[in-house]
Amino acid sequence: MDRSSHARSRSRRMTTLAAVAAAAALTLAGCSSGSGGKKAEEGADGASAGKADTPRMTVALVTHQSQGDTFWDIVRKGAEAAAAKDNVKLVYSADPSAGVQANLVQNAIDQKVDGIAVTLAKPDALKDVIAQAKAAGIPVVGLNSGVSEWQKLGLMEFFGQDETVAGEALGKRLNEAGAKRAVCVIQEQGNIGLTQRCDGVEKTFSGSVETLNVNGTDMPSVKSTITAKLAEDKAIDYVVTLGAPFALTAAQSVSESGSEAEVATFDLNKELTGAISEGSIEFAVDQQPYLQGYLAIDSLWLYKNNGNYLGGGEQPVLTGPAFVDKSNVEAVEGFAAKGTR
Repeated sequence: MDRSSHARSRSRRMTTLAAVAAAAALTLAGCSSGSGGKKAEEGADGASAGKADTPRMTVALVTHQSQGDTFWDIVRKGAEAAAAKDNVKLVYSADPSAGVQANLVQNAIDQKVDGIAVTLAKPDALKDVIAQAKAAGIPVVGLNSGVSEWQKLGLMEFFGQDETVAGEALGKRLNEAGAKRAVCVIQEQGNIGLTQRCDGVEKTFSGSVETLNVNGTDMPSVKSTITAKLAEDKAIDYVVTLGAPFALTAAQSVSESGSEAEVATFDLNKELTGAISEGSIEFAVDQQPYLQGYLAIDSLWLYKNNGNYLGGGEQPVLTGPAFVDKSNVEAVEGFAAKGTR
């Protein structure tokens, strides 16, 4: 399809302060920061058919989730499913600030949890507190962010995708699409995983890539920044975003700016699969966040009760990357609607 036809086709398709308080409130009485709290725990207990009869254990899941980022709802859903099966009391807390995230891990240590699962978006800020957890005899596993750092920090296991490899795969996909000029939108500066994604794209993409930093906690600002960039540079033919909500916003920016650019992204949600079906998003790289949450919690149960290590403590357990596009989105949509993809 030539560019003008494609353009016609496109025209038819159309917090840190709160977390500090949450850190102080983190207890093992069932409280957790973010949505859900005790209600979410009770819901997980209610789905406990086939629950393990091993002694009750408590696991803290501490992520760098930003408010409103639906990706983490999928991670948490997987973690809750594993907790219900394994007779685990799950305490969830999150903050995008690395300093606050470290405080949340420290709170979990102080409460003497049986295990900690943590994301390593900014690993240097978590190095000392992870060492304290190990010194206290608490096993720690990583998930989602930090595949290049988990062993250096002494974590037992890691569950996620290699972000550099995923970026390289996307760069090759852009070459296949005939793209020439791309912009890679980073919604959180300093996040090692996001940087690795864009670096991976640049490594294999034969065209040019420019990084565009936006404030991912302010979606109107994200939209205006991308719109302005596309209006300024009409040569951009692909916008690469690093999360599903940002892809959906970028599609709006493409329309409003009059750009002919396509949109590709990392990560899925149910709205994103719909956008792929109707054509406003070309494809997504899926890292299976449900599986990351599930395996992180299940691995701690396996370690405590069986002495098992997934990956033998030497290799990460990779949950992606996998591409979702029009050729296979129909098979994925139902699972995305249930919150498991």
